[in-house]
Amino acid sequence: MIKILRRLTAVCFLLLFISPVVAAADAHTEQESVIDVVGKVSNHDYFELPLGNKLYLPRILLAGGDWFYFSSTKKAVESGLFIESETGLVMADGTAITLDMSITSHLIYVWFGFILTFFITLWAARRYKRGIGTSTEPRGAWHNIFEVLFVFIRDDIAKEFIPHDKFKKFVPYLFTIFMAIAFMNLFGLLPWAAAATANLTVTATLAVITFVLTQINGTKDHWEHVFMFPGVPGWSRFILTPVEFLGLFTKPFALAIRLFANMLSGKIMIVSILGLIFIFTDLFGAFIGIGSGVFWVLLTAALYFLKALVALIQAYVFTLLSAVFIGMAAEEHHHDHDETSVAHAQDVHL
Repeated sequence: MIKILRRLTAVCFLLLFISPVVAAADAHTEQESVIDVVGKVSNHDYFELPLGNKLYLPRILLAGGDWFYFSSTKKAVESGLFIESETGLVMADGTAITLDMSITSHLIYVWFGFILTFFITLWAARRYKRGIGTSTEPRGAWHNIFEVLFVFIRDDIAKEFIPHDKFKKFVPYLFTIFMAIAFMNLFGLLPWAAAATANLTVTATLAVITFVLTQINGTKDHWEHVFMFPGVPGWSRFILTPVEFLGLFTKPFALAIRLFANMLSGKIMIVSILGLIFIFTDLFGAFIGIGSGVFWVLLTAALYFLKALVALIQAYVFTLLSAVFIGMAAEEHHHDHDETSVAHAQDVHL
């Protein structure tokens, strides 16, 4: 257990720094509407605080072979080197921006998710090292919750879908990805916060990590079944090989889209329902708007519980499918075993 937790903390630390650097959001000014649904789910160049204040984030840009650093979008525009457009910052002289490494609101929540996961696992590892949870029972509600989640990921996901002689080395990654995604999903429940997993760049990066791990740990049999298809006629490989090769990429694509779509739609639904209060007020007056607000608030409260459940389910689904894909690639296929079994069955029959 301690050895696995040490690997787990190392994976948390690694993923924290290879977490996706999402593109900076546009900071253009638009005419204010009754409620800005898209603005609530969009990526921004500022971090919104609980009381509504905005903390503007640094802009880091590579253009024309030179790096430019600014404390905010406003400072970049004031420098005279950049101007704002509908697509975001562009250089005043027309030079294309090669790379945008700016810190954004979604990236902040990605960091929060991995930082929390890192410190929670580090805390648990130290308790296990002192014998709490190994020589004695786990103490405290948080330690018991941690152990339940960890044992669930290890025994019901990793061990279930990855070969028994290989599953242990994937437990740290699977547990890390489950916890980090769960935190990022739950952050979206906060009124001022954003669900980083509602950004396709974030979910795609997580899916790419699973894809790389899957292919690196693919066995010889895995690649044979992608390109060679042992036991099938040679002419059929012209059909099967492209399909299987395409399947290597559709799996992580499905991982990214599923998580992104579920979290984005959930946030939009909650914001839209709450926005009906302002829309009804704007259309029918304050009396109707405030009166109907009771129903919309109660409906939103119910949806919050549902969204919290969906947040955990989506973290579980992403982890489960990652384990399934890794297990399929890491599995050894013993073709001679099937022939031996058939021969043995024939002997028994005779």
